[in-house]
Amino acid sequence: MPDESKFYITAIGVSAGGLEPLHSFFAQIPPDSGLAFIIIPHLNRDYVSLADQLLAKYTTMPVCWATEGQEIRPNSIYMIPINKMMTIENSYLHLQDRQVEEKSNWAVDIFFKSLAKSQQAYAIGIILSGAGTDGTLGAIAIHNEQGMVMVQDLQTAEFTSMPQSAILKDHPTQILSPKHLAQALLTFVAELT
Repeated sequence: MPDESKFYITAIGVSAGGLEPLHSFFAQIPPDSGLAFIIIPHLNRDYVSLADQLLAKYTTMPVCWATEGQEIRPNSIYMIPINKMMTIENSYLHLQDRQVEEKSNWAVDIFFKSLAKSQQAYAIGIILSGAGTDGTLGAIAIHNEQGMVMVQDLQTAEFTSMPQSAILKDHPTQILSPKHLAQALLTFVAELT
């Protein structure tokens, strides 16, 4: 039986072509699922993102940009801010400035690894459309701690290299369209609570 004082934290890594899958996913999630969601998109350094406002059209859960030391609560959505790297420890978020010299963005791997260490079996990682391989090493870390990894089906992804890398290296539990990933996630949690 799971620890009733803990709850599942679902981190979603997304990059190019990921906005529509993200909206499709959250349109299926009820506001009282008991889950907390952390979104790790690849954001351009100088881009003023409206991703929080756009996502809010598809969910009634509160959507916010994460802040340093913020406590994660169920039935809420947190997004990594622009030019930041983020980790989690004991359900609290920690932000660091992204270094100017860093050309590649490994924000998904960094957060997934910290989520695996902090939440272990209560960690869920989802990788949606995106270019590159960010998220793969983090997905392996989540699996190694008995968490669950889910990946967008390549046939439904505009950019396939991020999900494909995770599929090839990690053998995720579910490979589905965003809509069906949401349904599978809800089924998984319902069976364990």
